[in-house]
Amino acid sequence: MSMLADLVEVVIGVDTHKDTHTAAVLDTRTGGVLARLTVSTDPDGYAELVALADGQSGLRAWALEGTSGYGAGLHRHLADAGELVVELDRPKRPVRRAGAKSDPIDAERAARDALARTRLAQPKTGPERAALQMRLTARRAAVEAATAAQRQLHAMVITAPEAVRTRFRGQNTRAMITTASRLRPTTASGDIEATTALTVLRDLARRIRTLEAEAAGHETAIRTIVRSWRPDLLDLTGVGPIVAATVLTAWSHPGRCRNDAAFAMLAGTAPIPASSGKTVRYRLNRSGDRQLNRALHTVALSRLRYDERTRAYADRRRAQGKTDREIKRCLKRYIARDLYRRLENPPHPLDTP
Repeated sequence: MSMLADLVEVVIGVDTHKDTHTAAVLDTRTGGVLARLTVSTDPDGYAELVALADGQSGLRAWALEGTSGYGAGLHRHLADAGELVVELDRPKRPVRRAGAKSDPIDAERAARDALARTRLAQPKTGPERAALQMRLTARRAAVEAATAAQRQLHAMVITAPEAVRTRFRGQNTRAMITTASRLRPTTASGDIEATTALTVLRDLARRIRTLEAEAAGHETAIRTIVRSWRPDLLDLTGVGPIVAATVLTAWSHPGRCRNDAAFAMLAGTAPIPASSGKTVRYRLNRSGDRQLNRALHTVALSRLRYDERTRAYADRRRAQGKTDREIKRCLKRYIARDLYRRLENPPHPLDTP
């Protein structure tokens, strides 16, 4: 793959923030800074950046940090204008001399980082992907909040007065939520501690049910989007709507990952060579998209439990001396390859039953 300097004459690096974006324009032939500009994060500011780029001659590319975060608005504006955008989600941060740091310096560093890369990352695109990402983020927050509320419910039952605690003794979490939601606090007894405990436990139970209903609503919407975009994924063993949505948001569109090895590296399932001398071994890859890695892990566990071929594979590898952890790593790599090929080559509508 050609380096960016071989493709364009100008690179505009952008350091993105919530309220402002700072850009630095670099000449790819000399490496010199041609211009700098700080704008607001609105359509007028985006237009100023494009006007700055229009003032330079030759082909150009944009190097953006956080195209799915603070740079999302600018990325959409540039994509609509047909601009070439390079994603820099994890730019290299060299040690700053004398602690030097500023938005112009970071913008220039973003442009130089893009010029030094031999692999150019494409930003995530597509309305379906964006919709799934928002739903997944909201659902994850609701699930985490519901889990935290359940822990609070357990803790408060333990510390509640015995008259209140007796109502929950021997119950599991679901039964405790039902019991707590039906509590009717009263001040007739005059026991402020018991009355407060009943009130707080009831409110916690209602909060849990509201959050669970919210999460379920997001999951229903996610299933609808996945079925309209890539329903073939839901036919795979171990792939439900949440896993499918996670995979689709990471993959985004055809061509974003150059091959299945790059997709596996994105998922953190590609083993990292750690050989030396006569020793040949690999290290666990802890980088990449951890949500995607978690989704592939879920698929692997499901197939180990329910899929006959996967269980036969695990038995064969176990007989060869592989540990269960090593077998799961191999499975996740194979699953990543299978998903990538399916995503890049969707079935023809006439091929589906």
